[in-house]
Amino acid sequence: MATTTAAKPEFRALHRYARMTARKGRLVADAIRGKDVNTALQFLEFAPQRAAAYYLKVLKSAVANASQDPNVNVNRLVICDCRADDGPLLNNRMRWRPGPQGRAMPFRKRTSHLTVVVREADA
Repeated sequence: MATTTAAKPEFRALHRYARMTARKGRLVADAIRGKDVNTALQFLEFAPQRAAAYYLKVLKSAVANASQDPNVNVNRLVICDCRADDGPLLNNRMRWRPGPQGRAMPFRKRTSHLTVVVREADA
């Protein structure tokens, strides 16, 4: 009979409605996914992308969430999931730009939902 091991707890942090496109956020998310937290924090400190500043705050929040559990060693945390999903378009005070054949096209102000999930690394 197979032995079952208890799954390691995961700690999550979200930033919803970030004023950034999800496509640009995914570039940073792909760069830090799977890395340990200390390496990812160093990377995000010096990354030139605007999304890196958002992910830096979310990652620090996820580490703070993990530090609330006394059984977790925060120095062994690894980013197990990191993603940027599409959020709603901002429609307040809609502005317009010229479109083809005399039409008007709205400016599409995109938002995204950023998620970072960390857990303790396997031994």
